Amino acid sequence: MKVVLIPGDGIGPEVSAAAQEVVAAAGVTIDWEIAHAGVAAAERSGDPLPEATLEAVRRHRVALKGPCTTPIGEGFRSINVRLRQGLDLFASVRPVRTLPGVTVPFDHVDLVVVRENTEGLYSGLEHVVVPGVIESLRIVTRAAAERIVRFAFELARREGRRRVTFCHKVDVLRLSDGLFLDAARDVADAYPFIEFEERRIDSVCMELALDPSRFDVLVMENLFGDVISDLCAGLVGGLGLVPGANIGARYAVFEAVHGSAPDIAGKGLANPIAIIRSAALLLDHIGHREAARRVETAVERTLAARHGLTRDLGGQGTTRSLTDQIIANLDGRAA
Repeated sequence: MKVVLIPGDGIGPEVSAAAQEVVAAAGVTIDWEIAHAGVAAAERSGDPLPEATLEAVRRHRVALKGPCTTPIGEGFRSINVRLRQGLDLFASVRPVRTLPGVTVPFDHVDLVVVRENTEGLYSGLEHVVVPGVIESLRIVTRAAAERIVRFAFELARREGRRRVTFCHKVDVLRLSDGLFLDAARDVADAYPFIEFEERRIDSVCMELALDPSRFDVLVMENLFGDVISDLCAGLVGGLGLVPGANIGARYAVFEAVHGSAPDIAGKGLANPIAIIRSAALLLDHIGHREAARRVETAVERTLAARHGLTRDLGGQGTTRSLTDQIIANLDGRAA
């Protein structure tokens, strides 16, 4: 089977290579088609997200993506936003759960953040009203609201989860979040066997800080989801450990959601766990569920044993040593 690999910038090629090795060691044969995005692609072709890369994903339907650099306040528009809108990857899915061997304030965190990926303020519709005044448009359509909430309920049904929490700020954003909330209520009515609750986003933030274990599936609009998904990653050890997926009706891109870390690029120090776990989500998506489970178990064994871990995980290891330990733990062979 062919799958697109977008290595990305900075540490992206290193951690992407580690994910390829782990997938192969798990017994899944994938013919990776390399496609480019990011700073190197911009320097090569003048476009940080070449049309050839989008066409490769359209052709093969599935991609694994490393981190790409987006200049802050200048340069080109976010590659991730362009990728999601160009392929209509309307659902960002961020599974977040406590992992063994990682010291965090909370035990038993096991939730999924589902974020609408194509609208909201990330529609990128901004203009100068007069000098010194910028207007940004927050786009919400009923069709997009309904499909993301339905996606969240279907995910809950498929995974045996019992509660979907819709996060909003309808007391302030009465029209836009009001439309979203009405759509969410209508969709929830079709899933009477799954609990549905409506919570203000500020209240959700406070409760996540106090006791995140009460949440199961969280669904929300784009900007709220961007903030909450990273907050939740921090609850279980940070972005270096958490996988990510962007899923549409036709295409899916699985990605490490951390930065490109140019300061350690090429030094063999990068932690590849986020993209390895994203590769596990990819394997599950294309039907290799047992291999996906083995990869997840191998990561857990490696973290619990604390051998070969990189510096960000409290060890003195390298990308190579951590990858080797995960591969060895696929069959319980690690030291």
